[in-house]
Amino acid sequence: MDLKMFFDPTAVDVDPTASSFQSSIYVNSEKMPDHEGLDIALIGLSEYRGSENKDPNLKSAEEVRNQLYMLRKGFGDYGIIDLGNFRSGPKLEDTYLRLKEVCAYLMDKGIIPLLFGGSHDLTLGQFYAYESGDKLISMLNIDQSIDLEDNNIPTRSYLNKIFGHAPNYLFSYSHLAHQSYLTNQKDLELIERLSFEATRLGTLKENIQEIEPFVRDADMLSFDLSALQSTYAPAAFDSKPYGLTGEEACQLCWYAGQNEKLSSIGIYNYDSSLDSPEKKTAFVLGTMIWYFIEGFYHRKGDKNFISNDYLMYEVHLGGDPDSIRFYKSKKSEKWWMEVPNLENDGIFNRSRMIACSYKDYEDAQSGNIPDRWLNFFHKT
Repeated sequence: MDLKMFFDPTAVDVDPTASSFQSSIYVNSEKMPDHEGLDIALIGLSEYRGSENKDPNLKSAEEVRNQLYMLRKGFGDYGIIDLGNFRSGPKLEDTYLRLKEVCAYLMDKGIIPLLFGGSHDLTLGQFYAYESGDKLISMLNIDQSIDLEDNNIPTRSYLNKIFGHAPNYLFSYSHLAHQSYLTNQKDLELIERLSFEATRLGTLKENIQEIEPFVRDADMLSFDLSALQSTYAPAAFDSKPYGLTGEEACQLCWYAGQNEKLSSIGIYNYDSSLDSPEKKTAFVLGTMIWYFIEGFYHRKGDKNFISNDYLMYEVHLGGDPDSIRFYKSKKSEKWWMEVPNLENDGIFNRSRMIACSYKDYEDAQSGNIPDRWLNFFHKT
């Protein structure tokens, strides 16, 4: 694929020092660099026709780069390319399809697309990229509300298309940080009927470490900046006084970067025209990207549950199921639990090991079957 067809070069140049983020990556500024063998591809978005703000001249992605490029390089040897600014299609649906094509191509190359800017409905292009894959996927969405409204505003209704997409390759959906007073009860009931999961903001804040398994199970992550408090992200569409802190958002991005399964991430709904004079929101978004990358280069290689890198614990329940097997990585000290595949259907094999926490192991020892185990078992 000739990526030059889909991107305009970035004009951002912050006079980098030798230790800056910008000096450690390949940037499409005058000529598209070679992307073969790299790990992560940054993609700036300027498509806002799916939201209430349809300004075609927003330079949100460039504002994020101005902040990101000045940060210091983190851990490891970077294999990162900034592909530049994605060219929107003549129509909004064309943009979705172009994103689908580019993201699918990059993922096939083993490169993680990292999308930033644009409205939240661009999650559709990110999701469509998995259509040609040979497996079902798990999607994680972090947002202040659940975008299942019955209207013609794509950024508030795009989940209807994802849940109803044919062919169906969405195995599980997890929603984090919704605020109850912004969420329709019927949407939560639909999530429950589909054996999906939704965790409200208050529960997340009580113990963010217990949220890590939700992040670790995702193949794709869509992050709406409106999930953050307006103090931290005043330029997020429809930002509210309540939400995640900047530190919590960065923690979730760190978890996502460490996730061995994750193959794409998008951080959406930044409107540069609403930002503070010091570009506070752009800085927060740039720092979230930095933490995702830092997490990526701290991955521990937790993939093969047959190796000696894991401790296996079998908890006997004396019912149905009779027992549950738990695995603990000696490298990362993270936990998983195994769900039996009764039909030996190969499409589910990859997902038989689901992320969990030590608390899930403790609950099983007390005779309680973890809710996530039950949800997964009912799907298979």
